[in-house]
Amino acid sequence: MIPLHQAISIVMESGNRTTTPEKVDFIQSLGRVLAANVSSDLNMPPFNKTAVDGYACRMADAYQELEVVEVIPAGKAPSKVINQGQCAKIMTGAMIPQGADCVLMVEDTKEISENRIAFTGKSVKSNICLLGEDIKKNDIALTKGTTIEPHHIAIMAAVGCTQPEVSAKPRVAILSTGDELVEPSIAPAMGQIRNSNGHQLIAQVIKAGGEPHYFGIIEDSEDATRAAIAKAIAENDMVLLTGGVSMGDFDFVPKIMAELGIKIHFDSIAVQPGKPTTFGTVNGKLIFGLPGNPVSSLFQFDLLVKPAIRKALGASETTPSTVKLPLGSCYKRKKTERLALIPVEINDKGEVNPVNFNGSAHIFAIANANAVALIPQGVAELQKGDFVDVRPL
Repeated sequence: MIPLHQAISIVMESGNRTTTPEKVDFIQSLGRVLAANVSSDLNMPPFNKTAVDGYACRMADAYQELEVVEVIPAGKAPSKVINQGQCAKIMTGAMIPQGADCVLMVEDTKEISENRIAFTGKSVKSNICLLGEDIKKNDIALTKGTTIEPHHIAIMAAVGCTQPEVSAKPRVAILSTGDELVEPSIAPAMGQIRNSNGHQLIAQVIKAGGEPHYFGIIEDSEDATRAAIAKAIAENDMVLLTGGVSMGDFDFVPKIMAELGIKIHFDSIAVQPGKPTTFGTVNGKLIFGLPGNPVSSLFQFDLLVKPAIRKALGASETTPSTVKLPLGSCYKRKKTERLALIPVEINDKGEVNPVNFNGSAHIFAIANANAVALIPQGVAELQKGDFVDVRPL
């Protein structure tokens, strides 16, 4: 067994390939990763504009009665120059007229007559947003590697980037092995179970930014498994296999991987659950043999596969952050030779409480969990209030 941190390092050092860029409509780019910087095609604001409704005037004239020479709504250019003793009524976002260097807030003024006002406030502020103070033409608005969120869509719209360049989604094959498996739409016969982790992995690949290609359930024979793996490697950037990687009589995936020229970097990790995880490479492609139990495959995907997908996309962030939070209750375990991954629920006090968890096949435990606590190797007992490393699910 190798420690988890070493397994992660091996995967990340092996995943040197990045996908080719492509242009997409910016409305369809949500969740994609920018493959090139986005620059502004104009100054923002594009002109000096008012930040408030009020009266644009010369600051030196603010404390005398002012003549209102025009009204400037947003979207209309001023038609007059502001001279001594004059002002223009102006609406938020409108262009500042020539000659004015401040805007008196409307609530700090009073009307003297139909076209005359006076300032009633205590101090005069500029209330002007200056040309280019937010961003200047050709400045970088969004950097390469950014994962696009809704507010990034707004930024692209503001700078006229309607066809951003994003990383193409890596193609990820998903193969489930085991004659005991049936698809979710089928009622299992005696001795059978539904294939939950295969479809879980499809969803995880989508969420990570990849393009899943589901190969279905592969029968427990060497010929069928070899043919499916070979086809998956030929057509995809990464291959995920679930099941067939432990020590059972029909667990011949590691043997087939070797026969196909796949270099095995590790086949066991000192982590629970998820010990029987295999990782290999061939022709620059990444091959993961994940455990068959759904909780194990869920955790190992997040720890190993997701960072590899994010790296292939050129994402600036490849791994979720780990935070230290206090335990809300005591924790004990008997076996301590491996790093333990414990599904937990973070309560409204910021405390971590382990959920009822019966082992790596207990996927229903995850329904009430929102994070995973990492209990170090060699630690058998922790007290309430002890801090543990926690990763979000």
